[in-house]
Amino acid sequence: MTISTEAQRAERAALDASVARVADRKDAWVRIGIGERAALLRRAIAGVLEVADEWVSAACAAKGLDPRRPEAGEEWVSGPMTTVRTLRLLAEALDHGGAPPPVRIRSREDGQLVADVFPQTLLDRIVYSGMRVEVWIEPGQPASQGALYREKAQGIQRPGRVALVLGAGNVSSIAPLDAVSKLFVDDEVVVLKMNPVNDYLAPLFRRAFRALIEPGFLEIVTGGPEAGEYLCHHPRIGSIHLTGSDRTHDRIVWGAEGEEQERRKALGQPLLDKPITSELGCVTPVLVVPGHWTDGELDYQARHVASMVAHNASFNCNAAKVVVLARGWSQRQAFLDRLHETFAALPPRRAYYPGAEERYRAFRDRYPNARAFGAGGPHVVPWTVIPNVPPDAGEYALTREAFCGVLAEVSLDVSDPAAFLREAVPFVNDHVWGNLSAVLLVDGRTRRRHAGEVEAALATLRYGGVGLNVWTGANFALGVSTWGAYPGNTLANVRSGIGVVHNTLLFDHPQKSIVRGPFRMWPKPVWFADHRTLHVVGRLATFFEADPSIAKLPPLVWAALRA
Repeated sequence: MTISTEAQRAERAALDASVARVADRKDAWVRIGIGERAALLRRAIAGVLEVADEWVSAACAAKGLDPRRPEAGEEWVSGPMTTVRTLRLLAEALDHGGAPPPVRIRSREDGQLVADVFPQTLLDRIVYSGMRVEVWIEPGQPASQGALYREKAQGIQRPGRVALVLGAGNVSSIAPLDAVSKLFVDDEVVVLKMNPVNDYLAPLFRRAFRALIEPGFLEIVTGGPEAGEYLCHHPRIGSIHLTGSDRTHDRIVWGAEGEEQERRKALGQPLLDKPITSELGCVTPVLVVPGHWTDGELDYQARHVASMVAHNASFNCNAAKVVVLARGWSQRQAFLDRLHETFAALPPRRAYYPGAEERYRAFRDRYPNARAFGAGGPHVVPWTVIPNVPPDAGEYALTREAFCGVLAEVSLDVSDPAAFLREAVPFVNDHVWGNLSAVLLVDGRTRRRHAGEVEAALATLRYGGVGLNVWTGANFALGVSTWGAYPGNTLANVRSGIGVVHNTLLFDHPQKSIVRGPFRMWPKPVWFADHRTLHVVGRLATFFEADPSIAKLPPLVWAALRA
């Protein structure tokens, strides 16, 4: 017996034990009452707050960030803050029997229902100034909520099941919140396998979520691809949820790339006969509607788009990857000049995610005219734009997610807002890969003059998360919005994935979520790369979101105003 074989057997034995611990508790979990579940969520909030400082410090160390500087605020906002906010909202939903009342339900002219879900309170209006959130319901479906908890109230009990969650390695809140979604929305106990990129967080997560681990409802394990493959095929695993790439999804579902995948897809014979949900990224487009912008608006939106690229070193599934412009827009070049100046002023970031430098070289080889801003170097991918990418079907930059600091610039042969929207929406729907997230930027004057066309564009965009003047990072973080691909993907053509998470209002049939904001938000949004107090705002916001109150507002507002 070789040492490697011994190590593999030991790893598999440990994985078997973890699966057994939660499998033995799957039937107990489905019997846990709604009040006790809300209490478990609130204990988890306390656990997250207990480890929050260590969580952020560990993430900063891994990503090359100084925890004492503003950029560390990214880790606060996308880590502990988003986590405690989502846990709190889910606990409040359970307080309402699994069906918390939306602000209102309205019907579009075609009969499709839309739930206005945010802002809900005065504190929402103060902290998230100007932002509104809608959850659109699938056509022909009711705006019903909390099917699981309606069934429980009627005495219907689903059989217990074990879910495997394959966690993401980029944004630290993804893995624990995916696990929470499987537990509290799908009623399944969970084995959460951490991604090797951020499995340094596993000990902290075990402390933070001990309220769920100690009674046997959650296990957190680590390991490489072999461990993940072993768990996927484990006979006691009943369902799988993964956040990652479509290539990883297809290897799990259809086997090795090439002949095996093609054969299995042709025969409709996946490797696994288990329910599989996923969130798999996107070549996220930003549609810039032509208008008459002031110098201040040009500067703001240049920093906005650059920040959509730069956040988390561009290792986000919703990072801006294609900016779509009207070639005849009189301010097109002025906007691009400001955008390039903004990139040139941004500090470089460590390319901490594996494969970034190889992916970057592939884009540079394909586009030798690409323009880099700032120096590269070992483990650094410079902010890079690819000018004049043709809007053609199959174009490399439109069909491959760079997952590094690359932005393609595409111009359509139109000049006025109405024509741009008529061309741009079908272009991104049909020729840009993925259907997770898209952003539409339109100034207030143009929006008023072309209200019908703007609303038609929002309705027609086939993306699970849409931001109107707001980066879709807000769709991910707010919790009241759903997060996942537009419905209709299949295992054989999975695109950005299947299913949704973060659905704290527990809508049964969500189609997509739209977050709307003013053309210029004030105070400065927390995702802006030049936010000067983000490390302070992020920490204060984390403790505020755990238990919002007027008393916690003054220091948070003061820090936000100094951004």
